[in-house]
Amino acid sequence: MTGDDPLAPHAVVVGGGIAGVTAALELADAGLEVTLLEGRPRLGGLAFSFRRGDLTVDNGQHVYLRCCTAYRWFLDRIDAAGLAPVQDRLDVPVLDVAAPGGPRLGRLRRTALPVPLHLAGGLAAYPHLSLAERAGVARAAMALNRIDPADPALDGIDFATWLGRHGQSPRAVAALWDLVGVATLNARAPHASMALAAMVFRTGLLSEPGAADIGWARVPLGELHDTLARKALDSAGVRTELSTRVRGITRAEGGRWQVSAGGETLHADAVVLAVAQREAHALLPEGAMEDRDRLLDIGTAPILNVHVLYDRKVLRRPFFAALGTPVQWVFDRTEASGFSGGQYLALSQSAAEDEIDDPVAVLRARYLPELQRLLPAARGARVHDFFVTRERTATFAPAPGVGRLRPGARTCAPGLYLAGAWTATGWPATMEGAVRSGFSAAGAALFALGRRHEHPLKEAA
Repeated sequence: MTGDDPLAPHAVVVGGGIAGVTAALELADAGLEVTLLEGRPRLGGLAFSFRRGDLTVDNGQHVYLRCCTAYRWFLDRIDAAGLAPVQDRLDVPVLDVAAPGGPRLGRLRRTALPVPLHLAGGLAAYPHLSLAERAGVARAAMALNRIDPADPALDGIDFATWLGRHGQSPRAVAALWDLVGVATLNARAPHASMALAAMVFRTGLLSEPGAADIGWARVPLGELHDTLARKALDSAGVRTELSTRVRGITRAEGGRWQVSAGGETLHADAVVLAVAQREAHALLPEGAMEDRDRLLDIGTAPILNVHVLYDRKVLRRPFFAALGTPVQWVFDRTEASGFSGGQYLALSQSAAEDEIDDPVAVLRARYLPELQRLLPAARGARVHDFFVTRERTATFAPAPGVGRLRPGARTCAPGLYLAGAWTATGWPATMEGAVRSGFSAAGAALFALGRRHEHPLKEAA
């Protein structure tokens, strides 16, 4: 597993999720010898696929926005941009099944007008809010645009408190702010840091007209984050070792690092720990961080995904969001999964603390009737299969105060760096944040090694 020349600049990346793959590619592109170690038998971290009979299943539905410039770089770098295209223009169908007079469909749309006028027409026509509530949302959006998400004081308050101070009704929170915020933050407004909420809404809705246009993979996630990522790593000269668990990281004589893994020891000039916060805490050597235990104070939040296979087509749209029901977002995964016996719908349920451990039978009894309420065509359809996937630690919890807990890429130990969406990227736990953390860790390592390095994103340089 070690290189032929032990004196050559060598980096070891621990963790083969999106953050680790990004760091490995950046380091290899800069001319370093790179070894990537991943404990699982695949790459991709928590954005992966698996087989269920003839079906290819994503563990959960992952989307990104046009403003996610780092993740878009990642897709380009692994030659996958064409497999995960972005909408031409933001258009989110929102179905309220509890509306007076019966289910009512609305849409969150934008136009090509400049910010903030690009959302004015869509908001004015949004039927799930009263005229007064729409006007109040517009005023709150303008107030949001005037604040700085980097202000440390914002991290200490929750989003719901700020929304309440700006006149947002419970209905406005449910039908708009949480509709977007739960999916992007994995927390409802009372449990979300105002700093992270401000970052999401300012960047996604108020930075440029097309910022919130939605992109998603039209193929299984494993084809992107595992197959194509592995191909890109191989082409870059990265040595990738799967099913290889790291047992320890220690300082060697001469200032280099020793990484014990897979029965061997690798020697490295730089080590990037691109693993979850608890795993990083366990692997960090003594003295590598001031107050290392604060990593254990970064909470986690679950996501539940419900998978339903019908014997016929019951949904004509690629996705929709829902109100007045436990259902949050529904996606058509038929083509991507290879299912040919009808239609495969995936329900993405964020902030799922209350039901993450519910038995499948309980979830089936809850969600099949809700889908029948939302989709009349489902009432006469036969269910081929119903199953769930659970990510109990899907993201870090974006709770108020989390900003002071998230570490930067550099540690106190020269040559040892951190990456992962839970680090101090300024973003919530998204694929975008993961890529940005990989950039930061690789950039810090290359700077310390005296290697010339240009940040892939000019705006973040």
